[in-house]
Amino acid sequence: MAERTFEEGVAGLERGSGGPPLDDGAPRGEAADAASHPSVAAMRERFGAGILHHAVMAGDEHVVYVGPAVVVEVLAWLKDDAAQRYDFLADLTAVDYGGGRPLEVVYQLWSIEHKRALRLKVPLPLDALVIDSVTSLWHAADWLEREVFDLFGIHFRGHPDLRRILMPENYAEGHPLRKDFPLRGRFSRAEQTRRALATPAEEFYTPEELRIGDDETVRPPSPVVIEHAAPPNRVDAPTTRVPGGPTQTEDWSLGTEGSAAGGAPGPSGVKE
Repeated sequence: MAERTFEEGVAGLERGSGGPPLDDGAPRGEAADAASHPSVAAMRERFGAGILHHAVMAGDEHVVYVGPAVVVEVLAWLKDDAAQRYDFLADLTAVDYGGGRPLEVVYQLWSIEHKRALRLKVPLPLDALVIDSVTSLWHAADWLEREVFDLFGIHFRGHPDLRRILMPENYAEGHPLRKDFPLRGRFSRAEQTRRALATPAEEFYTPEELRIGDDETVRPPSPVVIEHAAPPNRVDAPTTRVPGGPTQTEDWSLGTEGSAAGGAPGPSGVKE
């Protein structure tokens, strides 16, 4: 098999890769038996058509696909129902398969009480990247939803403070983890540099940080060097004193008694 060039390797990256689309275009895997996981069987019975698909990945990872209209209701039931008790939101992220296929919001749940895991995925079409926030269920979702918003462009309705968390607030190149995002960004290096240099310092620093940078009174004092006469048998060394601090003499000499000529003290303190 001939080795591909770099250009051939990244060709089509913006279109995505993978097998043929299934239903709405997202690869979902072969349907699994709901009875193979106690929570999935109960979800099927309670929510019916709101549960879109169930598959087992990597041998034992159960993945349930849920419609966006019922996801908060499903998650609240999984968290609070005594037979489920998925009280730990281990992760919240998203996946973009490219090729115009839906993005998927991913919830990784863990039940501490029952010691079992469950993964929920919610497909969102590209023209409707909006989903309800779950910060009311798990406070841990706060920054995780902000990260998904920042890097994928998915909006979480009802989030208390939805704004970028990794990229700057004024970042104008889009969402870096989308498959249609160029490897080197949407702007040229020259344009990126021009924008960075043209950005006012107030957008990078708080007012307090700017005040500290301009205030002479809060800068650390410069060391004061005091010249003095060197004692006998010593190499002259400057004394460094910081105002308000102790005086230190930097002595790099061994002196007569510590030199090879004077004889170095032995272990008992007697010269050899």
